[in-house]
Amino acid sequence: MTEPEPTPPPRSATAVRQGRTTGHVRWILGISLTLVIVAFVIAYLVS
Repeated sequence: MTEPEPTPPPRSATAVRQGRTTGHVRWILGISLTLVIVAFVIAYLVS
C-alpha cells in the first residue's frame, strides 16, 4: 500500500494570488454592461 501524499502547508491569500488587485476589471465589466444595456434599449426603440 502506498502512503498518501502530504498536504502542502496553508498559504496566505496574497501568496496564492501572486498579484495585486487594482479594480480595472470591475470598471471594464461595469462599463461594458452599461453599453450593452443602452444598445439593447436603442435597438428595442428603433424596431
